Amino acid sequence: MKELNDWVKSETRRQFLSRGKNALGLAAMASLMGTSNVFAGGEDDKGKPPGPHFPPKAKNVIYLHMVGGPSQMDLFDYKPKMAEWYDKDLPDSIRQGQRLTTMTSGQTRFPIAPSKYKFTQQGKCGMWLSEMIPNISKSADDICWMRSLNTEAINHEPAITYMQSGNQVTGRPCLGAWVSYGLGSLNQNLPTFVVLVATPSNREQEQAISARLWSSGYLPGVHAGVAFRSKGDPIMYINNPPGVSDEVRRKTLDGIGALNELNYEKVGDPEIHTRISQYEMAFRMQASVPELTSIDKEPESTFKLYGADAKKPGSFANSALMARRLVERGVRFVQIYHNNWDHHGNVNARMPSQCKDVDQACHGLLEDLKSRGLFDSTLVLWGGEFGRTIYSQGGLTHENYGRDHHPRCFTMWMAGGGTKGGTIYGETDDFSYNIVKDPVSVHDLHATILNQLGFNHEKLTVRVQGLDQKLTGVEPAKVIKELIV
Repeated sequence: MKELNDWVKSETRRQFLSRGKNALGLAAMASLMGTSNVFAGGEDDKGKPPGPHFPPKAKNVIYLHMVGGPSQMDLFDYKPKMAEWYDKDLPDSIRQGQRLTTMTSGQTRFPIAPSKYKFTQQGKCGMWLSEMIPNISKSADDICWMRSLNTEAINHEPAITYMQSGNQVTGRPCLGAWVSYGLGSLNQNLPTFVVLVATPSNREQEQAISARLWSSGYLPGVHAGVAFRSKGDPIMYINNPPGVSDEVRRKTLDGIGALNELNYEKVGDPEIHTRISQYEMAFRMQASVPELTSIDKEPESTFKLYGADAKKPGSFANSALMARRLVERGVRFVQIYHNNWDHHGNVNARMPSQCKDVDQACHGLLEDLKSRGLFDSTLVLWGGEFGRTIYSQGGLTHENYGRDHHPRCFTMWMAGGGTKGGTIYGETDDFSYNIVKDPVSVHDLHATILNQLGFNHEKLTVRVQGLDQKLTGVEPAKVIKELIV
């Protein structure tokens, strides 16, 4: 009992004021904030999500994050005039004093490296696309192309965090956690938010990624992403130990649940209820996950669609197939991370390998969603945390070069979920260095995604330390209406 009493005494001010029996604290807080509803905008005391503010166009999201920052001018942002600038220095009038990373700040020259890849116009929309993505090119008219993304971060750690959570500082809820918090579950036997980390074929320069990227931050822990593994059990310890039957496990969980409820009555920590719900979810997943992850019954046509690697656990193609199976079963948000897009050098070898990993699988995913009637209700998002520089990092030849980080402009794309396929939005200058038309900030992107899910991004909030926190932060953000139907 001493440990429990010490725990109660050590609770934080926020925990004290948020406990239901502290009526005086709640009344004081409500008075200071000028409202009687202290927890407006969040889950009710039974954990019910706020729900959408208006009818949604999408009910699921598949977010394909290319970790490292794909080179926009080698894939999507065609710059034919750069051929005339080969090995000439980037003009100061274009760079405009932009801060550089330590990887190129010491260079005496910034030689222009035109893309070595051929581009052709694709679809009725006429989007110029690289020869490296012939299958994605087939979906040109299904995809909404955004060539004018920009970010405030120039290094990977803050840039990935910013793209995932709307803030460069870690500890905030990520996009998937906000979607889980706002919409809740469509399948009580599977997590609302699932994360898959795909293994690239080329592992030359991978970036560190960890569970901080799919954290629930200050939202209840139940909204954090659940990472599925590609080897062994999809989730650690999901199976019963040898000699433990389902009946024994059920009795054990009932006993643990009763003890946790007693603990909650004493302490009032909401994370105790999160722990209870996660125990129960894990028990239900013992039946649902094996069926989910068993792809043996998929027809051979599925593997022809996604590519032969779809049969290889942990590959991007396999992860994309799993994403379809997850949303098909009601998982709200699926995040796939694909590493090794940090092309500081050796673009000649690494870009073809990276594109081969994702090209057919991305097209296959879109076609599969359409064939199953899931395309219109599933928003698919593709992109990295920033772009790459038009100038070369290190040595330069016509056939090989490297590119440094570039936050001022990069390309992302969306498909399905009420987005306007065939739209080409935003323009950059001839150097793919500065945006000249229709910029899209990270917060604008997040606001647009939330809009498709039925949320006014200004109103999807949770009260933390006296402030109404939201994904899009305090700076102005707007829904890009030209991208949606």
